[in-house]
Amino acid sequence: MTTSTAPQRPSLHSPADADKLPSDSPPARPGGRYSRLPELAGRGFIPLGLFARLPLAMLTVGTLTLVTSVSSSYAAGGTSAGAVGIGSAIGAPVLGALADRFGQRPVLVVSAILNALAVLALIATAYVVPGAEGSAAPLLAAAFIAGVSCPQVGPLARVRWMALTSAGNRKGAGKDLDTALSYESTADELTFVLGPALVGILASLIAPWLPLALAAALTITLVPAFAVHRTHLSVPRRVVQPTAVQPRTDPTAVQRSAVRSGTPRAGLAPFAAVALPVLAMVCMGSFFGSIQAALSSFSAAFATSEVAGLLYAVMGLSSAAAAISVAYWPARFTPAARWLAGAAAMAGLSTLLLLPGDGWAMVLVLLVLGLPVGPVMVTVFAIGGIVAPAGRLGTVMTALASGIVAGTALGSSVAGQLAEASGYSAAFLVPVAAAAALFVLGAAAAVVVRRSQPN
Repeated sequence: MTTSTAPQRPSLHSPADADKLPSDSPPARPGGRYSRLPELAGRGFIPLGLFARLPLAMLTVGTLTLVTSVSSSYAAGGTSAGAVGIGSAIGAPVLGALADRFGQRPVLVVSAILNALAVLALIATAYVVPGAEGSAAPLLAAAFIAGVSCPQVGPLARVRWMALTSAGNRKGAGKDLDTALSYESTADELTFVLGPALVGILASLIAPWLPLALAAALTITLVPAFAVHRTHLSVPRRVVQPTAVQPRTDPTAVQRSAVRSGTPRAGLAPFAAVALPVLAMVCMGSFFGSIQAALSSFSAAFATSEVAGLLYAVMGLSSAAAAISVAYWPARFTPAARWLAGAAAMAGLSTLLLLPGDGWAMVLVLLVLGLPVGPVMVTVFAIGGIVAPAGRLGTVMTALASGIVAGTALGSSVAGQLAEASGYSAAFLVPVAAAAALFVLGAAAAVVVRRSQPN
């Protein structure tokens, strides 16, 4: 059984298109490596893909903030945010598999409509009977449905970049893909800076329901626009056909094109190979979610819990700056080495979260702590692309994203319970443990990557 890939659609390369995609051109000189990205996808794709993923960044922390504010319970806020995460963790791979099978456009449009309705229902449910025990079940159900239906813009954008950079087997495609993946991780970080910041500003200055209402409005407008952007034509639908095994190519070419083709090397069990980066993203999400919940408790000690979004955004700033630099890192600093070094730094630096006693000290700690986070994100997504079975890039990319969200749910719930029972210091132990687990998974991933290398 092998995978047959449909040919690229010619409409992407039509001369009439104002943003014509070049098939074989050298890297652009004036703007460095990142100037290649608008040439590949068109100028409008980058801002559209950036802001279309913003609602996802607002959903978890927005739910945490809304429910905590209405119920005056950190545990209730963390549990509701956890329901969003669990729903997204379940729904994301399903949406990715559907996109692999039916194409990205219809899947994104339908999920955008359903998600906007679900988020509005979540807001309404939170205010129906504030603080009443009977409102817990419908509130958690609304949060879960909002998570299940959340459009997976970031992972599906990565699938488009993989297709665009591999079109025509252009020279320098590997560098273009490295740059695109670095940009995507930076875009994720930027939205996870803007998202919590918007939640913090709007919730503290106007009303705690407004961030989620804005998220619904952005979803129903920007996600369909992303769905119909012409780059979706670059991703062929892949169907499994009973054909003879195709002849092998040169081993060095196999290694070079691993991420672009999404084909796992012989000798690796595909499930086990994919499971490692997915579990790593669960740890990464636990790191994020526990810090969010712990910061809600920490900020309440000197201001209000809504300020947590602003504090959390500080970590995203340094993380985004570090992620965008990965495109310029030397090739000898391998993905396995980047993973190990970054996870070790995260584990060590996260212990500093236990020290601050005021907001400004916490800002400094979060700024430093964010530095290794972005490079680890870039690395894990890259390795996920390497081990993805052919024809399942959308499924694997969304599974990685769902791992982050599932981990965020887990971290928010555990840290929220600890914060309520023992204070924010106990809650800050959760990100330390998550970073340590990420390092252990990195050691296992180093073995996987080594075995995937051609002899």
